[in-house]
Amino acid sequence: MRRVVITGVGTVSPIGNNVSKMWQSIVDNRCGIDLIKSFDTTDFKVKVAAEIKDLNMAELLDAKTIKTNDKYTLYAKIAANEAMLDSKLDKDNLDKSRFGCIISSGIGGLSTIAENEDILNLKGPSRISPYFIPKSLSNIAAGQIAIDHGCNGYTSCVVTACAASTNAIGDAMLRIRYNQEDVMLVGGAEAAITPLGVAGFQALRALSTEENPNKASIPFDKNRNGFVMGEGAAVLVLEELEHALARNAHIYCEVVGYGASCDAHHITAPLESAEGAILAINKALKDANIKASDISYINAHGTSTHLNDKTETNAIKAVFGVNTPVSSTKSNTGHLLGAAGALEAIICAKAIEDGLIPATINTNELDDECDCNVIINKNINMKLEYVMSNSLGFGGHNASIILKRYGD
Repeated sequence: MRRVVITGVGTVSPIGNNVSKMWQSIVDNRCGIDLIKSFDTTDFKVKVAAEIKDLNMAELLDAKTIKTNDKYTLYAKIAANEAMLDSKLDKDNLDKSRFGCIISSGIGGLSTIAENEDILNLKGPSRISPYFIPKSLSNIAAGQIAIDHGCNGYTSCVVTACAASTNAIGDAMLRIRYNQEDVMLVGGAEAAITPLGVAGFQALRALSTEENPNKASIPFDKNRNGFVMGEGAAVLVLEELEHALARNAHIYCEVVGYGASCDAHHITAPLESAEGAILAINKALKDANIKASDISYINAHGTSTHLNDKTETNAIKAVFGVNTPVSSTKSNTGHLLGAAGALEAIICAKAIEDGLIPATINTNELDDECDCNVIINKNINMKLEYVMSNSLGFGGHNASIILKRYGD
């Protein structure tokens, strides 16, 4: 069985527009949530989100690219460019038939859809942009990144809501492990902080209505009342170990386990018994050929909704008991929907590299029903051997991956 390692990472996130700045924000316990700036929220109950800040796309992408792509694709392209640069892959000497790409998105080009609906209603069908359909499709980020970097191997888009980019990482790992590809660009992108997107999630009563940015995303806190939308992208380079060693690549860590399942229960509500999440976690442990006690740290899905945090706690306790350290970095970043899992995978890779468990910030009163070992408000420095990241999505999708400190 071929080993799979992470050799490049890139991000555009609410707490930093590259990996170095994002990780420093995690180290500094910085929260990227603020009052929504991109549209008027006067008529909205929801006032806060984790928006991208201070990103000058014109410095990173050409004018035609910016004009002909939705914001979620632009985020994905920027993150992929950083990941490729970080990996130091030589594209001219890469077997591109064995170079693939899986970039996920839960929603795709939502702002493009809303803008063109307005044009249709105000000006008629003849004024719809010819770029409308390709800009709005959820697979276009994957296609555009494949064009940018010459990915002639398996290229796809996973659309499993908030589990999407964790599924993307796991699916790509399996393709490399079983000799279908040698290198994969994987991750996710999302840009759904729009009037339509916020109104839709608000109608579901899924979003926090707290107006204080430091009290809105508080995973596992007894006062939590919903998640905070985030936006951005995160992309990783996954590579077969010998392929990476042959070019003396920097190795962040290994990807050693993957498990996925479906609750087959409800389109938005997880099973409170946590059977589906438990199944995904146990599959990942079996795939990695390790015991639950081997896991040093769990990066939880931890959305700050009542039902998710309770359900995930039940799953963690059922498999790990109450001692394994757990935190949710959505307290820093908000919830990036289809991009969340990839961003959290990068955070886990950096946590392994630096020997640091990120705290769940702004959480102060743990709910009695969230009685696992939640690390709050202060990071912990310790050597991490195996780290698990969980993602749970609408539709009942569950995905867990396990990363391992790299050793010969």
